[in-house]
Amino acid sequence: MTHPMTPIRILIADDHPIFRQGLVALLECEADICAIGQAQNGSEAIELFRQHQPDVTLMDLRMPEMGGVQAIAAICAEYTHARIIVLTTYDGDEDIYRGLRAGAKGYL
Repeated sequence: MTHPMTPIRILIADDHPIFRQGLVALLECEADICAIGQAQNGSEAIELFRQHQPDVTLMDLRMPEMGGVQAIAAICAEYTHARIIVLTTYDGDEDIYRGLRAGAKGYL
């Protein structure tokens, strides 16, 4: 007898609503993935992480109010098990390195 797999719960943090909605639409096509929340800035990402403790968080680096690097550092300080992937369209290595130094596990 097979057991249904628990979906991977993903939190998305990005300040562009169309990008977030498009990413959710793509992820929801996968039976084993569930988008559990969307944040438009780092502060919201921290709050949603605390509420849902997702399996994976996809985090933009440049967002208003609080950026991704600050949010990554805050989440990783509180939750050492956090698995955060930096989402960026910027090609500057320094931004990516700052995210990784803050605790992100990788980047896209």
